[in-house]
Amino acid sequence: MPAAQDRTDGRATPGLRSAYAAFVTLPTRWSDNDIYGHMNNVIHYALIDSAVNGWLIENALLDIHGGDTIGLVVETGCRYFAELAFPDPVTAGIRAARIGNSSVRYEIGLFRGDADTAAAEGFFVHVYVDRATRRPTSLPATMRAKLSEIAR
Repeated sequence: MPAAQDRTDGRATPGLRSAYAAFVTLPTRWSDNDIYGHMNNVIHYALIDSAVNGWLIENALLDIHGGDTIGLVVETGCRYFAELAFPDPVTAGIRAARIGNSSVRYEIGLFRGDADTAAAEGFFVHVYVDRATRRPTSLPATMRAKLSEIAR
């Protein structure tokens, strides 16, 4: 898992904003809250996916419509520490925890607004593949360089 550190009692503690290198602010919606009055867990995953792919698009590393290379998610996980709910904005901290030949492990902290402690921390692994063949392809040098800027 990401920055969450295991305590002596076996429970994880949330990571801090300073552990992340890039940030994206994401709005929450009324429909994000569930019957219990907080954000449903599936929304955390949608925010994580939107944060990373938005960052990739913003940095010209992913062309979702015409690029030869696309990222397929092959593994995910998330730990929850505090509730998030509409109408709170969420700030997603992003870092590249591992950059392989054709894969990247992204770790994402979800923070309520400008809080310093993560409400949730998740990860996912993208394997980059050729759009047509769906076979793994090496990360382009420009992508590798940009990812190294957010590596932790």
